[in-house]
Amino acid sequence: MGRNIILDLAVTLDGFIEGKQGETDWCIMDPDMEFLAFLDRIDTILYGRKSYELWGEHAPSDDAAPSEKELWTAVHSKEKYVFSMNRNKAARGAVYIHDSVGEKVAELKRKPGKDIWLYGGAGLIATFIEQGLVDEYRLSVHPVALGAGKPLFTEMKQRLELELIEAKTFSSGVVQLIYRRQPEQ
Repeated sequence: MGRNIILDLAVTLDGFIEGKQGETDWCIMDPDMEFLAFLDRIDTILYGRKSYELWGEHAPSDDAAPSEKELWTAVHSKEKYVFSMNRNKAARGAVYIHDSVGEKVAELKRKPGKDIWLYGGAGLIATFIEQGLVDEYRLSVHPVALGAGKPLFTEMKQRLELELIEAKTFSSGVVQLIYRRQPEQ
């Protein structure tokens, strides 16, 4: 079957992935969501440049909870690719890709391994959606509405047909919706 590109993302009830100033303080880390099990399912993470600079090498503080340290250890054990137009960036723990998004994704999917997490940012997510490169959407809808911010679905030129695979509810109020992209007719 091959490897899948999975967009695993927190989203607000009104469809935003960040607030107006890029804030994500509304995001609930619910242990019942089994994020470590998701990380065990992947071996590769795809980032945009800004997302990688913010989170690709993030290290929890020394006084962070053991569960947070375990999460970041798992994240940093993955192979990382950064999609960036900036050709002057040197690779620090990641492979930089400057062009041919579709070709590189096809190449990655042909390699043996586990599934691939499309981390973001918003521009990279929009490119992947527009090019039909996302196989699975794991959207964790959080019980908050921001009214403004960065929307998940932007600049779409065509309709996106999805099939609901699973829906899970958590005591935190988060609802996780897992969709597969429907094949084009």
